[in-house]
Amino acid sequence: MAEAIRINKYLSQCGIASRRAAEELIDQGRVKVNGQVLNRQGMRIDAEADVVEVDGMQVRPVPHNVYVLLNKPVEVVTTLDDPQKRPTVKQLVKDVIARVYPVGRLDYDTEGALLLTNDGELAHRLTHPRWQVEKTYEARVAGRFTEADTRKIADGITLEDGATGKAQVDIIEATPKYSLLKLTLTEGRKREVRQLCKAVGHPVLQLRRISFGGIVVGSLRPGQWRMLTSEEIARLRKLVDLN
Repeated sequence: MAEAIRINKYLSQCGIASRRAAEELIDQGRVKVNGQVLNRQGMRIDAEADVVEVDGMQVRPVPHNVYVLLNKPVEVVTTLDDPQKRPTVKQLVKDVIARVYPVGRLDYDTEGALLLTNDGELAHRLTHPRWQVEKTYEARVAGRFTEADTRKIADGITLEDGATGKAQVDIIEATPKYSLLKLTLTEGRKREVRQLCKAVGHPVLQLRRISFGGIVVGSLRPGQWRMLTSEEIARLRKLVDLN
């Protein structure tokens, strides 16, 4: 018999949900162990012998490679440890079975889609300029943004490090006080969106990355995470020629 493990920890290892969210699934009557609806928290199971189902489908621990989508909140750093003792993404994904690492970075004051994985080759390719992986942001900026501003950013603007930054910009809403934009980039240099918008006279008031490589943050609330589906993993691998 294998060592007994708490059911909420087992569901987390299966990539179903965090431990706290797993408790909610149990309370909702969506979890069965050996054919019986689980009606109490804290139960321990034999991971090798017991059959666990969620919504009628049997679940098992995830394979060695783990792929996570986190909706990073603002005021959280995209590192595993921080000398300044600020909150880190590591603390938000502590229930993930494997030690995972951020794919690229997301600024301290930016919310949104952040991938984490222990698949080093995929992470390397997703962040390498050669592969031109798209990142899409939603930005609220000061003032009325114009089509002339979108053309300037599309043509390219010199950044602080001397590189040229550019993006495709779609104006969602424009008022005299603020505008709401969607920006799509393929590189993502340090604070690039903020630099581009400031360069055309519209400082960023609020910034959120809504997708990375086509993986959309969707209904995840800030601080929540989920495992990628097999289809999403295959899509990412195809983007960087790993299939």
